[in-house]
Amino acid sequence: MTTDPAVNLRNVATECVGLVATRFGRELDWSVPSLDELDAVCAELRSEGPLAEQRFDLWWKLIGAYTGEVLVRAYGGEWTTHEETPGAFVVKVNGATAFPFGIAERVLSGEPFKSLASFGRALPAIIHRTP
Repeated sequence: MTTDPAVNLRNVATECVGLVATRFGRELDWSVPSLDELDAVCAELRSEGPLAEQRFDLWWKLIGAYTGEVLVRAYGGEWTTHEETPGAFVVKVNGATAFPFGIAERVLSGEPFKSLASFGRALPAIIHRTP
């Protein structure tokens, strides 16, 4: 495994694509609209109740990495660590900071009105407002 966090996160995102295809028969194509597919996967995962801790941690990692990589590719962002939370990976785009693992946690936890796709589609408006 490389020491470059961006490469490692891309690899985890690629694992997500494979597992979602195998387990759920859904195709993720690295686009913002593919986050709708991932929202559907999250709904299926939650359909039988809260995820056990290990399963939650696995899917949190996969979904956060995929969501972040979509933002990197769609909006020209870059993976970095958050200044205030050492070891927490975020995506920076034109001065805005996106927290893909934070939204993944909220969606997997079943927080009402949270969506990976809405998060991805809202980022351009947030970037535009960032000084």
